[in-house]
Amino acid sequence: MRDAVVGIALSVQAYFALALRLLKACVSQPFYRADLVQQMDTIGVGSLFIVILTGLFTGMVLALQASFEMARFGAEIYIGRLVGASTIRELGPVLTALIVTGRAGAGMAAAIGAMRVTEQVDALRTMGVDPVRKLVAPRFLAALVMLPVLTIIGDLVAIIGGLLIAVLKLDLTPQLYLTSLYDNLAQSGFVLGVIPTDLVQGLAKPLVFGGLMALTSCFHGLRTLGGTEGVGRATTNAVVTTSILVLAADYFITQILIVIFPQ
Repeated sequence: MRDAVVGIALSVQAYFALALRLLKACVSQPFYRADLVQQMDTIGVGSLFIVILTGLFTGMVLALQASFEMARFGAEIYIGRLVGASTIRELGPVLTALIVTGRAGAGMAAAIGAMRVTEQVDALRTMGVDPVRKLVAPRFLAALVMLPVLTIIGDLVAIIGGLLIAVLKLDLTPQLYLTSLYDNLAQSGFVLGVIPTDLVQGLAKPLVFGGLMALTSCFHGLRTLGGTEGVGRATTNAVVTTSILVLAADYFITQILIVIFPQ
């Protein structure tokens, strides 16, 4: 029991030590721009199709399930309000983060883990290249940029999915659906008089989630041991740990945003 607690404490210490090294690497030279662009393509473009599918069916299912409950009160006209609020504030950021973690986060851990067990990471150190600066920083910055973009796309597609159900199944007009959606956004207020508060809250989360995904995935990749089996373990641990951190962070970020943006 004692050894397990000590092991966890050392892992947490190593995690935050990597985070400090990463922050230093992100704000100092040299900076590998080509690697950043490549990772933005891998994380963003590579995850686009699955994010679109997830958003579409999430919006459709949300509207479909809500329609049965709201029909009891004759409130089907508020489907747009429900889909918009649920998607932009919570479901969009969280589902996008989990989906991208399963695809891009696992890929990060596997790629770096494979380099670790084949001693390519050690070779970088021998050549005087910092592995954190070369391998981790581009993935971290790419995740910070692309996860909010993917979240916006997922939100839009989910809203369109809800619109399809509202029009085809509930016989609502697109104008009524979109008006209900806009009324909900307007009711929450605007930041700087232009940007809906719900959208600001919905985009604050992906920034944190993206950073957690990249940092955690790279952390497990760099600690890979035991050959190909170790790569599999590192990938699994990265996905599971990141998923837990995303869900836990979502709760705490929501509490903070409620204080900052009281309803």
